[in-house]
Amino acid sequence: MVTPEQLADRALALADECGRPDLHRRLTQARGRHAAPGVRVLVLGEPKQGKSSLVNALTGVPVCPVADDVATLVPTVVRNGDAPRATLVRAVGPPSGEPGADVATERVPVPVETVAARVTGPGAERIVQAEVELPRRLLAGGLELVDTAGVGGLGVAHALTTLDLLPTADAVVFVSDASQEFTAPEMTLLEQATALCPTVVCVLTKTDACPDWRRIADLDRGHLAARGLDAPLFAVSSTLALLAVQARDRELHEESGLAPLVTHLQDEVAGRAATLARRSLVHDLTAVTGHLSLALRSELRSLEDPASREALLAELDEARTAVDEQRRRSSRWQQVLGDGVTDLMADIDHDLRDRSRVVVREAEEVIAARDPGPAWPEITAWLDQRIAAAVADSYVWAEQRSRWLAEQVVEQVTRDGGGSVPALEVGAAGDALDTLVDLPGMDDGSLTLRERTLIGLRGSYTGVLMTGLVTSLAGLAIINPFSLAAGVVLGRKAYNDDAKQRRQRRESEARTAVRRHLDEVVFQVGKHLKDRLRTVQRTLRDLVTDTTDETARTLADAVKAAQRAAKEATADHEARIRVLRARLDRLDRLVADVARLDRTPVPTP
Repeated sequence: MVTPEQLADRALALADECGRPDLHRRLTQARGRHAAPGVRVLVLGEPKQGKSSLVNALTGVPVCPVADDVATLVPTVVRNGDAPRATLVRAVGPPSGEPGADVATERVPVPVETVAARVTGPGAERIVQAEVELPRRLLAGGLELVDTAGVGGLGVAHALTTLDLLPTADAVVFVSDASQEFTAPEMTLLEQATALCPTVVCVLTKTDACPDWRRIADLDRGHLAARGLDAPLFAVSSTLALLAVQARDRELHEESGLAPLVTHLQDEVAGRAATLARRSLVHDLTAVTGHLSLALRSELRSLEDPASREALLAELDEARTAVDEQRRRSSRWQQVLGDGVTDLMADIDHDLRDRSRVVVREAEEVIAARDPGPAWPEITAWLDQRIAAAVADSYVWAEQRSRWLAEQVVEQVTRDGGGSVPALEVGAAGDALDTLVDLPGMDDGSLTLRERTLIGLRGSYTGVLMTGLVTSLAGLAIINPFSLAAGVVLGRKAYNDDAKQRRQRRESEARTAVRRHLDEVVFQVGKHLKDRLRTVQRTLRDLVTDTTDETARTLADAVKAAQRAAKEATADHEARIRVLRARLDRLDRLVADVARLDRTPVPTP
């Protein structure tokens, strides 16, 4: 059976013989995409739900950090390799002050057994990513597991970094432990993942520690059905799976529930990704062979049938008109793209500001209800989670609108006769909030005994003195029971007034800090999302322009070939006809093999 790589090589050879470097470049890119078998699976969820333990259980090696007091902050990518090896991608040099700017990195090889300690120990804040290669049957089909930072409890930057990986994933494994059913934030995160990634799998972990996990699994399936989320749910015990690997106990491995999840990942995730990769390659091969066939058949017709020269000249005029019309029509999709980008940028800015105003109002209500001094750590943690949720919603919305805009542009190109456009691969933008400054600290309002005494004495001084002077007219001393009682009352009032003023000052400082922080979030996230939109714009522009140029080049080559055939000597006709027929024969066989490949099912990894 002919492999996809062999078909691509045959098409490359024909493109070279026909003098089409543009088609050669397109085929080279398509072959590179098909040759990279990576199927990225993002392990996603809130902190401390068992994501790292699940990755360790799937690979059989503790490459991800697992501890009660340790949370994942650095993504760990686990892929197939000939031998166990690990690499840390670490940022070098001073951090850039430009949000979204490229960060210089270096790759540091480390022993596999030290990865978990290095991504949580000193210097972990400079590590961008950990990469591990293991010779595992699960990973041999191109499966790539990515252990991510938890979303919902580690601040805005970590949440956005994880969500930024979603568009690059072929599938998402959403992890939640069996101690409770899906929470509202988890359901929101699930909907965001479903909106950005076509394949989502839910995994219920820690079944060995939760005897009531079956009831929780039924409740979770009910939540998924109520939200209209078509995601299968698997219940597993990572602890039992690791013990089964260590003890080589097949029964214990089956009891862990990991086998059905592994089967699903191999069949539905890796198999589906391979099908999509083949479909994309077939699409490119079909388009390229169509371009080559048009030029070859036009020249061969003019050589074999000189009597039809008048008709051929008329067709040449139509071809020239078609080229000009194609160029003219390109302004339509460019207008759709430009207007869409302008509208979307304005919508993104409005959406972010609207969400930030909602968060500010909620924060002011919290500050008014509680003294922000002693409650500031709790308010800061709540604000981080609330901002993370708002940023995630805005991120998902912008991603969906970007895809909608891409569909509109492609539809306009197709309507104008521009042919099909290759599949879009926008990719992931950089982190948005790396340079975001944390909320400043706040005075907790606590006073020492000395400070409280001084405040009371300052307030009681006037009361003691005035009351003592009045009572001295009656022959009493300045310091007497009446003046002391007045001093105590006024001192207590002064202390309460001072406490009230200090709380009002703390509330004012807290409101100012929240507003400044939200302004910074809007600025950084807005820049990040607009950069992503510009990436979409450039990607669409380049893809559509390349497609239009290919069509115009094909028509121009057909015109030149027909003109050349009309001017060539009769003696050269026979030799040229033999060359063209040989190329067309190879091209027809290639087209037939591509069609046969498209009908052949992709083997399951």
